Amino acid sequence: MTPEIEQFRRAAHRALEWIVGYYQDPRRYLVRVPMKPGALADALPGEAPEEGESYEALLEDFERLIVPAATHWNHPRFFAWFPSSSSPPAVLGEMLAATLNTNGIHWLSSPAVVELEQVTLGWLRQWLGLPREFFGEILDTASVSSLHAMAAAREAADPEVRERGARPGLTLYCSEHAHSSIEKGALVLGIGRQHIRKIPVDGEFRMRADLLERAIEQDRAAGLRPFCIVATAGTTSTSSVDPLEATARIAEGHGLWLHVDAAYAGAAAILPEKRPLFEGWERAHSIVLNAHKWLFTPLDLSVLYTRRPDVMRRTFSLVPEYLRTAEDPRAVHLMDYGLPLGRRFRALKFWFVLRRLGRRGITELLRSHIAWAQELAAWIDADRRFERVAPVPFSTVCFRLRGDNDANRRLLNRVNESGRFLLSHTELDGRYVLRIAIGNYHTRREDVQEAWELIRRTADEL
Repeated sequence: MTPEIEQFRRAAHRALEWIVGYYQDPRRYLVRVPMKPGALADALPGEAPEEGESYEALLEDFERLIVPAATHWNHPRFFAWFPSSSSPPAVLGEMLAATLNTNGIHWLSSPAVVELEQVTLGWLRQWLGLPREFFGEILDTASVSSLHAMAAAREAADPEVRERGARPGLTLYCSEHAHSSIEKGALVLGIGRQHIRKIPVDGEFRMRADLLERAIEQDRAAGLRPFCIVATAGTTSTSSVDPLEATARIAEGHGLWLHVDAAYAGAAAILPEKRPLFEGWERAHSIVLNAHKWLFTPLDLSVLYTRRPDVMRRTFSLVPEYLRTAEDPRAVHLMDYGLPLGRRFRALKFWFVLRRLGRRGITELLRSHIAWAQELAAWIDADRRFERVAPVPFSTVCFRLRGDNDANRRLLNRVNESGRFLLSHTELDGRYVLRIAIGNYHTRREDVQEAWELIRRTADEL
C-alpha cells in the first residue's frame, strides 16, 4: 500500500465514523445556525494553497467551518420546502459511484450505468402502476426533466423545429400554482411569457379543467398553436393534485402533449390507497418525479418517464462520428434522450435504496409521514388561534395564525431563528401561509409533535 493510499484509508475511516455519528444522533445539530452572508467566505483563505494539505486538516476544517454553515436538509426536523433526505444505503451507493467515476454517455462507455438505470426505473415504474410502455431516464432535477418534456412536446407539435427553429404561436398551459420551473423552461425554449397560460384553480388549489379547455379553444380561434399542457400532482405551495383524468381527456381531444409534474408527490403512488389521486397520469406523454425528494435518495436524482421515447430521441439525438458505436437492439444510448452528454452513476445509489428498504420499507415510511401530517392537521384544526388553509392529501400541511400577514411572518421567523426546526412559507389568496413538509428518512412522530409545541408557545409569546 502506497503512503498516499494509506493516508486515504485512515481519512476514509475517520470520515465514515463522522457519517455514522451524524446518522446516530442528528438532533445534536441545529437545523440551521444563524449566520450572516459572507461569514464562511471570510473564514476561508482568499487563495488556494500552493502545497497540498493533509487529510486531517481537510476533515478538521470540514467539521469546524463547513458543517456549522450548512443548512441540514438531512435533519429529522427539517420541514421546509419539500423533503430531501438521504438514507444509509444511498450514502454507500454514492461513495461507490464516486469511486468508480464511470460515465454513461452511451452503452459502450459504461454498460453498468445504462443497464442499471433501466432496471431500477423499471422496478419503480412497476411500483407506481405505470404501463410498460413508459421509458425512464435519470436526470438531475425536476426543472431539467420538465424542460426535456416540454422540448419533446415542441418537437411533437413542430417536427421541423430542429432545422428551421420554432415557428411563432406555440402556447403552453399550466396551473397558476405550477412550479416556477415550468415557466422558466418554457422561456428557455423560446415560448415567451405571452404564450404561457396560467389557468386559475378551484377552492382546493387544483387547476380548473373547464377554464383550461376554454383557454385552448380561445387560443386556437385566435390563430395560436396550443402544444403542451403541464398538470401538477402535488403542487409546491399546497401539494394539491390537478384533475389528471380530465386534463388527459382535454389533451387527447386537442392533440396536445401532457406532462405531469409529480416531483414531490409521485412517490405516494406506490401506496394503493393514494393511487386514485393519480388516475389519468398513465395517459400522460411524460411524468417527472424526484427520488431525491421522498424516496430517501440524496441529491440529485430526478426520474423522467415518457411513453414517447421516439419523440424524446428525435428531439435530442445528435451523434458525431467520435461517439458512434456498433448498433445493437438492446443497447440504449442515454445521450440520445437528453441534453447531458456525461451522466454519472446516479442509479447505483437508488438501486441500493430500493434493495435495502424494499417496497415494504418505503411503504411504511411514506404511510408514517402521511399519518403524522394528518395528526398535525388535526392539532391545528383543534386550536382556535390557527387555521388550516389547504387539504392535506400527502405529508405537507399549510396553516396560519389567525390574524394579519405580519404576525405570521414574525411567527415563522421566531421559530426558524431557534435553529431547532426549519419551516417555509407560501402565499395563498394574498395570505402569508406557513408550511410543514414531512418526509425526512430520520423524522419521527415526536419531531412533528415538538415542532407544533414550539409553534404554539411562540404564538403565545407574540
